[in-house]
Amino acid sequence: PRWYDFYDDWALIEASIAQQYGIRVRQVIDTISWSEMCTYISGLLPDTPLGKIIQIRSEENKEILKSFTPDMLKERRNWRNKQAKEKLNDTEKLDAMFNNMEKMLEVLFSD
Repeated sequence: PRWYDFYDDWALIEASIAQQYGIRVRQVIDTISWSEMCTYISGLLPDTPLGKIIQIRSEENKEILKSFTPDMLKERRNWRNKQAKEKLNDTEKLDAMFNNMEKMLEVLFSD
């Protein structure tokens, strides 16, 4: 699953790179390659702003979820709702999913 969005989370990405690497993205954006930027983002640690949001969005442990604040739960819920809507809007993936389900049902219920 994808736990961040380049556009919606850009401020978190910038803040996280500045915190972890000391790089001000806006100052080097014209000189940095896309692959280098991806390397920085993929190496971000959990204690950065983006890392913390990813932890909130991806948490599945019910005991940990009990300790979440209302704002944390709202962030998690909003992200998951957004992801669900995006999946519903992708008709090709939906068609493929339903075709796979049909095939599984055929195998399960065929003589």
